[in-house]
Amino acid sequence: MTSRLALATLLASIFLASPWVSAQQAPPESPPLAPRPSGPVEVNGIAAKVNGKVITKNQVSFMLSPRYAQLAAQYPRRGPQFDAQIKDAKTAIVQELVDREIIMDEFKQLGASIKPNIIDEEIKRQMRDLYNGDEAKFREELKRNRLTMEGYRKMTYDKMIVQAMRSKQFSDAPPPLPNEIQGEYNEIKTTLRDVTKDVITFEKIFIPASDPANPLATPESQLTLAENLAKQIADGKDFAELAKANSKDAFADKGGLQENVPRTDLSPEFAAIIFDAPVGKLVGPLLDRLGFTIVKPIKIDFGPPPALDDKLREMIEERVRKKKTSAQYERWIESKRKRAMITILI
Repeated sequence: MTSRLALATLLASIFLASPWVSAQQAPPESPPLAPRPSGPVEVNGIAAKVNGKVITKNQVSFMLSPRYAQLAAQYPRRGPQFDAQIKDAKTAIVQELVDREIIMDEFKQLGASIKPNIIDEEIKRQMRDLYNGDEAKFREELKRNRLTMEGYRKMTYDKMIVQAMRSKQFSDAPPPLPNEIQGEYNEIKTTLRDVTKDVITFEKIFIPASDPANPLATPESQLTLAENLAKQIADGKDFAELAKANSKDAFADKGGLQENVPRTDLSPEFAAIIFDAPVGKLVGPLLDRLGFTIVKPIKIDFGPPPALDDKLREMIEERVRKKKTSAQYERWIESKRKRAMITILI
C-alpha cells in the first residue's frame, strides 16, 4: 500500500492544475511541492539513436504526457497495472519515433516536402483532440517538457512524412470499394468529431485529500474513504444520498449532479476518462492534486461528426488501403529496421 508520505508527495506534484474543476474556476492554493532531488539533474537525455540521429527523452515525455495524466488519475495507488500500461505506452512511442527516423531517410532521397498550412492544421487537430482545444494547456505541456513550438512542428512534420511515405509505398493497393469506405466511416466517425462540442451530465462525489473538519484525516485515509464510497455505490447504495452526506464541493446538496457540462470546462485528462466511459458506469476514485473524485456519467452528447465530403473521403480511402496493406507494410518496415543502426536507451 502506498505510504502516507509517498501519497502526499504524489498529490502535491502530479498535476499543475486541478483537472476536475471548470477552466474558469481558480484553484485554491497549492500544497507544498515535493523536494528537489539532490545531485545533477538531467536536462534532456537520449532515449534512442537511429543511424546516428538522436531521439530525446523530452520528445518521448511530451508524447506520453496525455496518456500518463489519464493513467495517473485512474490509478491513485499506482501499482503493477499502472506500471505495465505506462511501460507499454512508452515502448510504443519510442518505436514510433524510431520508425519515423528510418522513414525520414527514405523521404530525403525523394526531395519532397509538405506545405506549412497542412502542418498547422494537424497541430490544431492534435490540440483539439488531446487538450480540448486549449492552446495554453498545450503550450504549458511543451514548456514542461522543454520543447519549443518549432521543435513540435518538426515532430509533426516528421509524422506526416511517415504517413505520406507509407501511402507512396503502397499506392498500388487496390482501390477501396464504396461499401468499404462507408463501413470505415461509420466505424470511426465518432473519433473524427469536434470534441470541443461534447457535453456531459454526470453525478460526482469529491473527497478532498485533507479535511479541515477532521484534523486526523490524511491523504491515505481520504483515499480509503473514497474507495469505500465507490464500493457502496457498486453494491447498490444510492449515489445521490452518499454525495449529499460525503461530497465536499458545491454540488453536494444536489446529490452531486452536474448537468450539461461542456467538455471544454473539464481538464483534458478528466474529460478523456469520463467521455470514454459507458453511461451509468461508475468511474473512480480518480486522483487530482486536490483529492479524489467518483463519477457516474448520466448522459453524453458527442459533438457532430464531419460529413463524408470529398476531402474526408480521401482520408477514409487511405485508411482502408492501410488496413489492406498492413501486413505488407510491417514486412517492409521490419526490413528497414534490420538494416538500420538502432540503439534504445530507455
